[in-house]
Amino acid sequence: MLAWLLNFAYLTVLTALSPVIAWTAWRTGKYREGYAEKLLGRVPHREGDRPCIWLHAVSVGEVNLLAITLRELAAARPDCELVISTTTKTGFELARKKYGAGHTVFYCPLDFGWAVGEAVRRVRPSLLVLAELELWPNLIASARAQGARVAIINGRLSENSYRGYRRVRPLAAGVLRQVDVIAAQDRATAQRFADLLGVAAPGAAGVSRRSGIPKPSSIQITGSLKYDGAETDRRNPRTTELCKLAGLAEHDAILLAGSTQAPEERIVLEVYQRLAEQFPALRLVLVPRHPERFDEVATLLNESGRAWIRRSELTGTQEPDPDSRILLVDAVGELGAWWGAADIGFVGGSLGDRGGQNMIEPAAYGVATCFGPNTRNFRDIVASLLAAGGAVVVNDADQLEAFAWHCLSDRAYAAGVGERARRLVASQLGATRRTVALLQTLLPAPAAAASEAA
Repeated sequence: MLAWLLNFAYLTVLTALSPVIAWTAWRTGKYREGYAEKLLGRVPHREGDRPCIWLHAVSVGEVNLLAITLRELAAARPDCELVISTTTKTGFELARKKYGAGHTVFYCPLDFGWAVGEAVRRVRPSLLVLAELELWPNLIASARAQGARVAIINGRLSENSYRGYRRVRPLAAGVLRQVDVIAAQDRATAQRFADLLGVAAPGAAGVSRRSGIPKPSSIQITGSLKYDGAETDRRNPRTTELCKLAGLAEHDAILLAGSTQAPEERIVLEVYQRLAEQFPALRLVLVPRHPERFDEVATLLNESGRAWIRRSELTGTQEPDPDSRILLVDAVGELGAWWGAADIGFVGGSLGDRGGQNMIEPAAYGVATCFGPNTRNFRDIVASLLAAGGAVVVNDADQLEAFAWHCLSDRAYAAGVGERARRLVASQLGATRRTVALLQTLLPAPAAAASEAA
């Protein structure tokens, strides 16, 4: 009964949003692909009878997050087949680029009962792994009905999301009861999950307050996978290649604004223009969050009167124009490597209403990092960075300019901020190892081990 109610609710929402979806598809190219997979569950058929781990990552951030987990899972369980699903067009393109050579990649079906049921029958997973918090009731129920175990990894439940789930607590708890393991990023998140389920928090005394729900041990604190996924070596091959391609020199001071949304590019550009007069070695790298905004930011740069260049124009066949001191990175999936070139970093999505973006990547490189006040999606990571003195909050353009000026005027100050951030990241490593060990408890024993036991 619940499945049909959900199907009706999804159809109602989809119908209401269809004009917006059609308009967006026509204007930006989003939502034009994967209809058979999304609406009918016609994902690729999996051949053979090997155990299968289905990992679902919503978009670019979660797709990148899976890299080390995939590698360690493959090493720990070479007998298992790993498949990856994603939701967005950019996430799908990145997943195909990063993992398509060795793994099947497909669009995850929308949570209609018939679509997820068909997808589960085609994939036949032994274990369904959901990154961060993707509570799709029909998908989880279909996986369980087919005999699969279910896990949430890198579990994240913000205060706002928690309040929302509490309003529909019976439904949320019913879905969570079907999840075998929740690997939470931190104690606060674990406590929120425990409260929704009505169980004692991990490490706390006590037993379940309701019957028929998971034991407290099903919620584990493993740490954030984002720390493990961050590159720490500025001389890694990809960063070195990109620096050479862009003509970035050792004496250049690089201000990089990553994962930006409007109007952050305009703010950073104005700050750069003022600082460039005093610091001629300063260069600006802009990396907008969404590909559909690349042309919008290009128009902004044209209006500035400054010489600039697109990343897509860097072919390596000729030297970049030395007068082009601004680079627009109009490519998906490269931000992590570009952070390794930065001296000063501004993490976007934080002066607007998005709730912030991943600030671990610049921190891991030892970049002197700042971000705006709106970082609710990374509240715990931000608190750790600020407590360590490894980042600075800038509330507006003036404060961003003051921070960048301080870093450019006092390189020891900038190095100190970056080093404290780098040390914090180093102290948090190990989440992937703990997560993979937890997932292995949900998998059938390897064939060799099973035959020996017999």
